[in-house]
Order: sequence, then C-alpha cells, then structure tokens
Amino acid sequence: MTMPLDPKLLQIIACPKCRGRLESKPDGSALLCPACRLAYPIVDEIPDLITEDAQPLTD
Repeated sequence: MTMPLDPKLLQIIACPKCRGRLESKPDGSALLCPACRLAYPIVDEIPDLITEDAQPLTD
C-alpha cells in the first residue's frame, strides 16, 4: 500500500506539460492531469513527472 502525498505538495506541483493542477489517484499510485488526460506514476513515494513516462487516462 502506498502512502498518500502530502496535500501541501499537491498545492505546489503542476503538470509539466500544461502547468495545470494535478490530482492524486484514489489509490495513491499516480498523479492525474485532467486537462492533458495523463497519469504520472508515483514510484517509491516519489512522483515521476517526466512527460514521456506518463500514461494516457482511460475511462
């Protein structure tokens, strides 16, 4: 089980592609950008904000 990110961190980090707001995935495994429809993985409790590593969101 992963630990949730500090809410203060979520207030200051942004999507590297569009600079939009990121949201934490409910299970804590990724940060989601609704604008770009990308999921940035969280690896060992560290957000991987490399655009090339992001996965497209699926509905």
